[in-house]
Amino acid sequence: MKIVQTAFLASLLGIFSLAPLVAGGADDKGASHTVTVAGSTSVNPLMELLTAEYKKTHSTVNFNISATGSGDGIKAVPAETAEIGMSSRDLTAAEKGTGIDEHLIAIDGIAVIVNPANPLSNLTVDQIRNIYTGAVTDWSQVGGRAGKIAVVSREPGSGTRGAFEEIVRFQDKLVQGATEFDGTGAVIAEISRNADAVGYISLGSVSGAVKALSVDGTAATTANVVNGSYKISRPFLLLTKRGRNLNAATVAFLEWILSPPGQAIVKTSWIAVK
Repeated sequence: MKIVQTAFLASLLGIFSLAPLVAGGADDKGASHTVTVAGSTSVNPLMELLTAEYKKTHSTVNFNISATGSGDGIKAVPAETAEIGMSSRDLTAAEKGTGIDEHLIAIDGIAVIVNPANPLSNLTVDQIRNIYTGAVTDWSQVGGRAGKIAVVSREPGSGTRGAFEEIVRFQDKLVQGATEFDGTGAVIAEISRNADAVGYISLGSVSGAVKALSVDGTAATTANVVNGSYKISRPFLLLTKRGRNLNAATVAFLEWILSPPGQAIVKTSWIAVK
């Protein structure tokens, strides 16, 4: 699985353009339609912003969004149980072979987060890997105050987990006893209540309830993802089934996301691609 690195951002913008979409001829763009969307919980906050803004000028278009993980979105598209899939990781070769078109709509950083009461402000990539593999078990081993580290991860199949494990280089080596949560919100809730916990979430989802650590001395900010100095980043993809006659309202919405108004919303917390 290839993970997006921001050093290659310029080339990515040429690779991932909006693939040709086929609109069903019987549907008018102004007709009432409910767009079905499924997949990544990390992409979902952006999707909610996009759909809310779109509905202001397209009142006949509704959205049914199921955010249960990238893996579900990748499966839903070829099965036609959703028109649009959301993924916060690149697809594997096998997944690409199921007839999916990928549409890059944003670049996102992954923030390593701790409780605001934790005095630590920075970890190296090596320290993060050692924590998540169990080689480091106490905060005092990485310059913090003494206390057993409570390792928090996402569930198997999460796009955020897949990207994080690959970038930090500990695939399939998660420490035994780590607590796994479904969804970004659950990770934030756990970190905010446990002063010894560490986790990871989409940079765009960081709030005052948690603290984002610098990594290798570089702050987890959108600007640093753009300039390539913050290395833990990944793509936000929307997926459609190749050759499927999508409703015209769905096609129009996908095109709007990559238009200046849609990308202006991306820029509020993520990195625009247009």
